[in-house]
Amino acid sequence: MLVKTFGSAVFGVNALTITIEVSIGGGNKYHIVGLPDNAIKESLRRIESAVQTAGFKMPRQKIVVNLAPADIRKEGSSYDLPIAIGILAASGQIEVQELHQYFIMGELSLDGGLQAIKGALPIAIQARAAGFSGFILPKDNSREAAIVNDLLVYGMKNLGEVIAFFNKKQVFEPVVVETRTQFYNNVNSYEHDFSDVKGQENIKRALEIAAAGGHNLILIGPPGSGKTMLAKRLPTILPPLNLQEALETTKIHSVAGKLTAADSLMTERPYRSPHHTISDVALVGGGANPQPGEISLAHNGVLFLDELPEFKRSVLEVMRQPLEERQVTISRSRLSVEYPASFMLIASMNPCPCGFYNHPEKECICGPGLVQKYLSKISGPLLDRIDLHVEVTPVDFNELSSLEETEKSSSIRARVIRAREFQDRRFADHQSLHCNAQMSPNMVRKRCEIDEAGRSLIKKAMEKLGLSARAYDRILKVSRTIADLAESEDIRLEHLAEAIHYRSLDRESWAG
Repeated sequence: MLVKTFGSAVFGVNALTITIEVSIGGGNKYHIVGLPDNAIKESLRRIESAVQTAGFKMPRQKIVVNLAPADIRKEGSSYDLPIAIGILAASGQIEVQELHQYFIMGELSLDGGLQAIKGALPIAIQARAAGFSGFILPKDNSREAAIVNDLLVYGMKNLGEVIAFFNKKQVFEPVVVETRTQFYNNVNSYEHDFSDVKGQENIKRALEIAAAGGHNLILIGPPGSGKTMLAKRLPTILPPLNLQEALETTKIHSVAGKLTAADSLMTERPYRSPHHTISDVALVGGGANPQPGEISLAHNGVLFLDELPEFKRSVLEVMRQPLEERQVTISRSRLSVEYPASFMLIASMNPCPCGFYNHPEKECICGPGLVQKYLSKISGPLLDRIDLHVEVTPVDFNELSSLEETEKSSSIRARVIRAREFQDRRFADHQSLHCNAQMSPNMVRKRCEIDEAGRSLIKKAMEKLGLSARAYDRILKVSRTIADLAESEDIRLEHLAEAIHYRSLDRESWAG
């Protein structure tokens, strides 16, 4: 007897329908065809134990399992459940009338329990798009899949429950998640707040500008000056995720297997802070079985690179293209997948190996040329892609011990949202543009017009600092954001002067 069940394969952040065909006939060998990997080839051993534990029989006949389309490589252990259901249905132990209505995915334990899978959300989206009425999967993934409307999602604990479902021996209720209610209830919940930060008003201002325009930023300062503390609070002043951004972000984390059983929809902007020993592949994504890297996990959020010069140069260089393109393409001989990577890069670094170059009180003990050598670990092209260079100085005791309340994240966020509204109106005709940092050079010329006095000021700055053409564009973008925060239609001299001030590493006094 030939039976078909349906599952899915995930490529990038999208899924493809896979038909699992099971045929039982004369003979006594098991065969799985259709480009399975080793995890799928081993599945029959898990399935046999799980079926027997559930009180059913594994057929002692020839079983052929075909994963169609057969020219696409299938990977992972999540095909255990659809193969098991197909075998039981083909051997007459499960009713087959409703099998064609459901996507079925899950990894089986030897005792029949269902283990969590990766990519439940994109698979659920594909199930609805392909016209299936339901999706049966492990209970740990059920809330994640249930955010897809118009799809019945059943979270099962073990193989026995799935068999009982199809044989009508037990009634199961689909998992329901009130997506919009949950999203709007949790969209403003953050653990950290800018009110925790004493002093550092100039740094808060720089972070506000970065958040308003989506700009990349680097913090340069001695150890203990608060660089990491400030960076952690940046997501709290970014505009809240909209529902579309939340779905995009959740899809990536679903594919990477980063969601817990309690998660359904991500409501906070991601904040990723990889250690400086990270490899190229772990940062940008890839591997033998391509997976999203840290830059994709930071999509719609913040990627914080602490101690930037300590990262391997090759790691930083592979990040240059994604910073411009806002996506990363992983190409292999058999496939090519794309992951979105629209993130804000926030980096921090000590000014020199000892950490006290330009410190107001402590003396730098680094020898001649060491400061320049330390800074040269970061390439010029990468620094050009960072819009704001900000010096962080230690907070003095009076500010640190002050009981005066400082501004809350919610107040700063309100100004950032107003500035983003200006940008939304400006880019209404450009669907792919959401903030000033995403403007192309051509758009910068159109949208960031400056008067003669402004041109004279920026010309002098470029000559003195030796800025590149890309740095010129960055200054114009940042000044446009500063003008938006001031609710000004025109870029004025004070906006340009402040933007030029945020190019600390270009100044001759640095490492001179």
